[in-house]
Amino acid sequence: MARMPLNEIDNVTGTAADLLGQVQKGMGAVPNMAKAMVNSPATLKGYLRLSAALGGGKLDTATREQVALTVAQANECSYCLSVHTAKAPSVGLTETQVLAARRASSEDPKTDAILKLAAALVATRGAVTDEQVEAARAAGITPEEATEIVGHVALNTLTNFFNKAAQVDIDFPVVDPADL
Repeated sequence: MARMPLNEIDNVTGTAADLLGQVQKGMGAVPNMAKAMVNSPATLKGYLRLSAALGGGKLDTATREQVALTVAQANECSYCLSVHTAKAPSVGLTETQVLAARRASSEDPKTDAILKLAAALVATRGAVTDEQVEAARAAGITPEEATEIVGHVALNTLTNFFNKAAQVDIDFPVVDPADL
C-alpha cells in the first residue's frame, strides 16, 4: 500500500490540479506516481520541468527509455521498470532490447556505451573513473551527450527513489527487478 495519498485530479485544486491536468493531457491518464508526487506540487513541477528539458536534448526517445530501464534496474525500482517496459514498444524497442537495457547493454556500440556510463554513474554515485569516461568518449559520446546522460540518471533516480520510498502502487503490468 502506498505511503503517500494518491490524489485524484478531481479532488485537488490550484497548482496540484493544474499539474495533474498537464500529466493527463500528455499521457492520456494520470499514473499513480504523479498522484503521489503531487503531494508536493513543487516536486512534481520540478520532475515535469526536468523531464521536458531533457526530452528536448540530443538523446533520442528510444535511448532515453533504455537509460531509464538501466537506471531502474540498477536502483531496483519495480514501479519504474514496469512503466518503462510498458512504454518501450511505443518508442520502437523490442523485448530483447528492453532486457538488454536492464543489463546496461545494447547491440548498438554507442547506445551500449551510453548505458554502461549510466550504470556506472548509479553504481559509483557519480564518481566514475577516468577509464569509464574515456570509454564513453571512445564510443563517440560527446560532452553534451555525457552531460545529458548525467541528467537522465538524476531524473530517473529521483523517480526510482520516490516510488520506492512512497511505495507507490504499480498501475502497469508489474516487472520485478529480480526477474532478469
